[in-house]
Amino acid sequence: MENLDKYIEQAPELIVTYGLQVIFAIVIFFIGKYFAKVAKNLTTKLMNKRKIDKTVVSFVANMAWALVFVFTVIATLGQIGVQTASLVAVIGAAGLAVGLALQGSLSNFASGVLMVLFRPCRVGDYIEAAGIAGTVDEITIFSTKLRTPDNKVIVAPNSSIMNGTITNYSAMETRRIDLVIGVSYDADLKQTKDVLKQVLDNNAHILKDPGYTVALTELADSSVNFVVRPWVKGSDYWPARFEILEQIKLALDENNIGIPYPQMDIYVKETPAA
Repeated sequence: MENLDKYIEQAPELIVTYGLQVIFAIVIFFIGKYFAKVAKNLTTKLMNKRKIDKTVVSFVANMAWALVFVFTVIATLGQIGVQTASLVAVIGAAGLAVGLALQGSLSNFASGVLMVLFRPCRVGDYIEAAGIAGTVDEITIFSTKLRTPDNKVIVAPNSSIMNGTITNYSAMETRRIDLVIGVSYDADLKQTKDVLKQVLDNNAHILKDPGYTVALTELADSSVNFVVRPWVKGSDYWPARFEILEQIKLALDENNIGIPYPQMDIYVKETPAA
């Protein structure tokens, strides 16, 4: 009873002491969370002002937010009486076990660092990797966000992208369009080549340097095949491809140059009745 009376007498003091600690801890947490967001926005603003690549900006800004947030959590725990030194020691001792349990996440983090350092792709590039294709919207600490041409968002782990082959369609300023145009064996080859060249010469998307290629490539089973390989700006690739195909078809029709299609001849043999 004496101990109970003693605790009752100390209750107001304990409530005030520990209550203030909890309140200060909550205040520290929300202030730290706010400054983590400020650090991210400030890092983004400063790096954008220096015209640093958006890929690096996004990655570093997320790192800044994570560091400030971790320090906030440690400060919050310290305020409510948790021994942060021992906490750090416990975290260090458990680091190996956590590392083994989070191999995938650590691999994604390491891959994210490599993507920022070596830059196989950047924000705004159209890439094909890990069996998916799309425009890179954001590279975060653990994942990469892609936007497909039909406006779907794909979030892929960084490790799956870095561990495979990356095809970057936006890395170079120019791209070559590869077309195979088949015409009938009855067609005049010189006339056909002249018609194809005329289409390319009159198309505004085609670059003069490097020059295009129009050449006979194959005598196929039912057609004579020409390769048509003009160069265009990377941003004009699909509009130019669609436009050139349409113009070639119209030009061949105007010049009565036939485009063969697969066909089968069937012979029916009659047998006399028994």
